[in-house]
Order: sequence, then structure tokens, then C-alpha cells
Amino acid sequence: MNDNFAPRMKNIILPLLLLSISVSVFGQKQIENYDFKFKINNLTDSTDSAVYLANYYGKKQYYYDTAVIEKGIARFKGKKIKGGIYSIIMQDRKSYFEFVVNEPKVDMETTAGDLVASMKVKESHENLKFYEYLNYIEGKSQEVQKLKTKQKTANEADKEKIDAQLGEIDKAVVAFKKEFISGNPDLFISKVFAASAEPEVADYKEIKDEDERNKKRYREFKKHYLDGVDFTDERLLRTPVLYNKFHYYLTKLTPQSPDSVIATADLLVERCDTNKETQKFVIHTITSKYEDSKIMGMDAVLVHMGQTYYCPNKAWWLSEDKLEKFCERVNAMAPLLIGNTAPNLILQDTTGAWQNLHKVDARYTVLYFWDSGCGHCKKVTPKLKEFYAEFKQKGVEVFAVGTEFENKDWKKYIRKNELPWTNVSDTPEANENAQELMIKGVTTVESLNFRDTYDIFSTPKIYLLDENKKIIAVKLMPEQLGEYIDHMLDEEMKESLK
Repeated sequence: MNDNFAPRMKNIILPLLLLSISVSVFGQKQIENYDFKFKINNLTDSTDSAVYLANYYGKKQYYYDTAVIEKGIARFKGKKIKGGIYSIIMQDRKSYFEFVVNEPKVDMETTAGDLVASMKVKESHENLKFYEYLNYIEGKSQEVQKLKTKQKTANEADKEKIDAQLGEIDKAVVAFKKEFISGNPDLFISKVFAASAEPEVADYKEIKDEDERNKKRYREFKKHYLDGVDFTDERLLRTPVLYNKFHYYLTKLTPQSPDSVIATADLLVERCDTNKETQKFVIHTITSKYEDSKIMGMDAVLVHMGQTYYCPNKAWWLSEDKLEKFCERVNAMAPLLIGNTAPNLILQDTTGAWQNLHKVDARYTVLYFWDSGCGHCKKVTPKLKEFYAEFKQKGVEVFAVGTEFENKDWKKYIRKNELPWTNVSDTPEANENAQELMIKGVTTVESLNFRDTYDIFSTPKIYLLDENKKIIAVKLMPEQLGEYIDHMLDEEMKESLK
């Protein structure tokens, strides 16, 4: 049985990050003049000094306040607090219990060592119902554990019976949750349970083809997966539910291709409607996830998020300076996305002759930015040389751009290692006469500023271009380039035979 609110998560130690999260004045009205009282019986000398109040925000919990324990009682009082699920964490940082913040007065009593099962809610209708639910789930969890233990040594016939019993328990839990939600429509915790529920999808047994049946079930599951999640209710940010649901939808139910992720990102932001705090969280979380993605092409997601939600001056949570720097980076990346024509480079080779990237006659061109003093480049360059020796006959050329500002070591390295491809760089002489060279049409400002043009902040950096100099792959190392090009050639062969 899988339930987001099983009361005893014994292997989890909640991280207490002693830092603050900026909260906005938007969204649900804050609870005013709150007074939360907790009596904890049977405290030991090592745990009776203080407890911590922590609140969920996304997937983590953050420190909110500390209360000194006096005669077994901890009290948290203040002018304003935002609704959600909070935790009281004991001195050992491992023992804790959760409670719902949705009322100004909370009075609860429990016993150390058995914090959840021994809980008595003296004041707080919301928490009374919450712990009724937790106690029910705990009882069912114990039933499940006993059955699973029994199943380990059972014969095949008994295993089937136990599976059936486990299925009945799952059905009972789902039914209980549904009844709880319908019977307590005004409780915040009902909204939490509704958000955590997963859609029930038909078997579609009338579809005989198994693959088609599974696709139908997947589409229906995805279509209804977020039905119970109210992205406009900011309180859900302070529960583990909202992050878990939207993250699963984004990473598991959405194909990890740029177009699919972008479409999902827009859908999720739209569901936040006018709630700026939830919208901020969703935008920031998606942007952060794909900022340094190892999946090729995902920089398109970062560019989309930046140009759609940040750079039109919508990111109200960022300082002007940080927003400006972020947008500079995004705008530099935009022309370099897969599918775009690579910006042309006209630079001098080691003999002083001008070489034009767009005039390289090749089926595929490897655009390689490197530095002769870069340790990683010294490992990659020999492998690229091996790759070139094998793939030159398949129509591959290399256009290698040295990123050093002085060319002496660059030329020395090329001669010593006999690099057989086109080697270019921006010479000090060219930069000194840049204006004259551009007026004459010898080169371009984009070429002489290639570090900015190609957003070069580290080396090596590799782009794979097709015969029209369109970017078709990035972030591939030499050993991957060979596999990728062979795959492309195989696909071209299959297409030609159709």
C-alpha cells in the first residue's frame, strides 16, 4: 500500500535547513494571532529542552521557529502564519509528528517514543480529523506488514489468497479516503488528500492489442493525473503533495524531449492561474531542473522558460541585476539550440588564411572549441583525432577553434600533435585591426567575438552540424560522435530504401 501520509516513515531523517524562504503577500490569507500548544509526555533529559517547528516547501522542510519546553509543554505563538502541513521535530532531529496549520488555535498532547499513535487532539477540528485518518492508515499498514511477512513463507495457493487480501485493503483505503473527502469538504486536509489521489483508469479489455491498450491507459492516466490538484491554493506548497504530483507529471509522464517538456511546463504554469507564489515555485523549479540538464537539447527548455517567464520582466522575485545576467545568458543560448543554423565563423588558420565555417564542404561538420592548456581538452583532442581518421571518409570534417587569446602555445600544440583538420582562432593582429577587417568584409564581429557568439565559458565544447550547417547535436564526446553519425547514416539508408 502506498500512501503519502503514512504516519511512520522510520528511515527518513527530515533535513532541517536553517535558512529562510521568502514568502509573498499573494495567495491565501494568512492565519492571524496563532497559538499552537503541544504537551509531550515522558520526555527524557536529552529531549526536554526544545522542539523545532518546520514547514514543507516543495520537496523539503525548512526551519520556521523554536520553542523551549517548559513542564513538557512547547508553545508557538505569533501574529501571522501561512497554512499547510507543519512538523514538530524533537531535539534528536529524527523524531517528529505532523499537524495541519489551518486554524489559529491548536492544542495537542502526545507521548515521546510514540508520537503519532498516542496523539490526542484537544483543540483543532482539522487536526482531529487528520489524526483519525492517520490512525486508520496506521492500522491498515500493520495489517499489510503482517500479510507480507506471512506471504514470504506461504505456498503458491496461499500467496494468491494473500494478494487478494492486500488488494482488498488497498480498495478499503481508497474508499476511506473518498468518504473522508466527501464527508469533510471544507477541510484543507481534504484538499490535500484529493490532490494526492491517483486517477482510476479502466482496463480497456476491449482493446486486444496489448501495446495499444497500454498506450490508451497511459494517455487516460496522464490526462487525469492532476485533476485533484488545485495549483491556485498556495497552502499546497507547504505540503509534500504539490511538488510530488507536478514533478512526477513533468519527469515521468512527460517524454523527456524539449518540445514535450516545454508544453508541460506551460500547462503547469497556466494551472497556477493568478497565484503568484505557486507560479514562482513552479517556474523556478522547472527552470532549475533543466538549467544544466545532461540530456541533449534540453537547453531549449531553459531558453523557453527564460524568454517566456523571466525576461519579459515577469520574475518579480529576482533582483534586477540577477535577472539581467540570467537573460543575457538565455539570449546568448537561443541561437545555439538544436535545429538552428550555426552562427558563421570566419577566422584565420595557422598560416594566416581566412577560413569560413559555412563554406566547409562536408556531409557533417564537427565544430570544436578547445584550449591547448585545458586538461580536459588534452584528453578529448586525441580521441577526436582518432574519430576523424575513421570518419573523414564518411564525409566528416572538423572545424576546430582555439579559444586562447595568445596563439603561440596553440600553434605549437597543433604542430606537435599533427592535428589534421582546419584549425582557426582570433589572432591578436586580427583583433587589433578588427574594424578595418570588418569594413573590408574579410570577417565579422560575430566571428571575432566568437566566445560570446557561442557562449564559450568552458572548454571543450562540441557541436555537430549537418551539410547545411544546421546544429543537429551538442554535448557529444568523440566516442559518442561516431555512434551518432553511424545512426544518422543508417537512418538515411533506411529512408532511401523505402
